[in-house]
Amino acid sequence: MAGSNPYDMHLDKNAANHVPLSPLGFLERSASVYPNRVSVIHGDLRFTWKQTYDRCRRLASALSRRGIGGGDTVAFMAANTPAAFEATFGVPMTGAVLCALNTRLDAETIAFMLNHGEAKVLVTDREFSPVIKKALMQVARRPVVIDIDDPLGLGGELLGECGYEAFIADGDPEFAWHWPADEWDAIALNYTSGTTGNPKGVVYHHRGAYINALGNVVNWGMTGHPVYLWTLPMFHCNGWCFPWTITALAGTHVCLRRVDAVGMFAAIEAYKVTHMCGAPIVMGMLINAPEKDRRPLPHAVEFMTAAAPPPAAVIGRLESQGFKITHVYGLTEVYGPATVCAWHEEWDLLPLDERARMKSRQGVRYVNEEAMMVADPVSLAPVPMDGATMGEVFYRGNVVMKGYLKNPTATAEAFAGGWFHTGDLGVWHADGYIELKDRSKDIIISGGENISTIEVESVLYQHPAVGEAAVVARPDEKWGETPCAFIGLKDGAVATEQEIMAFCRERLAHFKCPRTVVFTVLPKTSTGKVQKYVLRAMAKDITT
Repeated sequence: MAGSNPYDMHLDKNAANHVPLSPLGFLERSASVYPNRVSVIHGDLRFTWKQTYDRCRRLASALSRRGIGGGDTVAFMAANTPAAFEATFGVPMTGAVLCALNTRLDAETIAFMLNHGEAKVLVTDREFSPVIKKALMQVARRPVVIDIDDPLGLGGELLGECGYEAFIADGDPEFAWHWPADEWDAIALNYTSGTTGNPKGVVYHHRGAYINALGNVVNWGMTGHPVYLWTLPMFHCNGWCFPWTITALAGTHVCLRRVDAVGMFAAIEAYKVTHMCGAPIVMGMLINAPEKDRRPLPHAVEFMTAAAPPPAAVIGRLESQGFKITHVYGLTEVYGPATVCAWHEEWDLLPLDERARMKSRQGVRYVNEEAMMVADPVSLAPVPMDGATMGEVFYRGNVVMKGYLKNPTATAEAFAGGWFHTGDLGVWHADGYIELKDRSKDIIISGGENISTIEVESVLYQHPAVGEAAVVARPDEKWGETPCAFIGLKDGAVATEQEIMAFCRERLAHFKCPRTVVFTVLPKTSTGKVQKYVLRAMAKDITT
């Protein structure tokens, strides 16, 4: 046919030359090539890659026997344990979607997620039984509940019909698991922290999970068989895709149920940890650990950090102690990290303070993210690369979510103009590196967790003495940021800082509660809008 492209004629996709991308194949390969290499360490437990592959297939088989398949949701409420890791493979092996729940949330929020995601199975650690028990009382349809009885856990009430080990013991280790027919199929459901009202369900696809898992390898310069310490919660953006990344490299996953300085230093020494991730709070634990809790580093340890931009001084102090910092930035909607402060060798010659300042910038797009820009949020016109002009950060590429579950309006808004709108504000430097300056949605990032100021303010307004309230981020050396509440009391009303904090703790997850309360007249514009930039400046000046 005239005008036909000869490279398209008789050269079609077929089973030999086209397979949908999925990270599930990483597990099969590692089990085949390195069957006896240690895959997972958890206390005294050790699994090899062959054993882990068998366990994941058993989980998939057991779920399948319960009728779980394509389009179904399986929720996990778990700490960083082997079960949580196995879920990242075992659940999608059935064609179902994994919903890893944030273990720090309150019962009402967990109930919303179970209802909204229509979870048919909930696998939950006994330690979280108090909040799960309350959540289950609020669900429209109770899912099948399976208990995780972790030997390193604190125990708790049994809520399920059986334990996790018994559940997978009935599964078939030779289960013929499901490869996605389309790489666009959903693999995971992750909920945002909810900037307004209820949290939004972010849907990941197999393609994005595969690409970002390998993107971590490239962008972090990973080689060999890394020993990865799980200080980052596996529930957070599916552990930034690192369950799939480390598996692709046939590395070793070192589970750490509770993150503290003693545990981290002990694990680094005992298992020769090479890589770890964490928010600035984890960096602070390492920096401020007393000498009795420290252990000598067996080698330089690669540390990837994100969340609130870490102060340059913190980066400098940690690097002087033998950790090599890589700073990344991203969001739930882009599979975790999608921007990296790619390092230049000539920066090694800079003084420590200047080197740390350079490293505190968010950086440039991941090699597997097709485009990123800082632009006017309305016109989408890129801002000048002058390091001063503010704009919104935008992404475009294959590691952007499918969209928000059951929320076409929010999805359309997020993708308006053919770009993903992050809502984060920053500047663009002359070398192409971005630096965050503010958040248009006023989100507070504390210890790696997003906190909606609107949610906290709504609780404050429930207090009978509160006439008006506004919450902003206050810089914190340990947590990165903490909520600071500015409150105007009703005429004649009286309240104390401790009373306000206690009131919030009864109604919110504790990490969302204000750490500082200031009684004042809120600054407003001529139209009555609270001037939060003024409050942020005030919060920075507060001394304790």
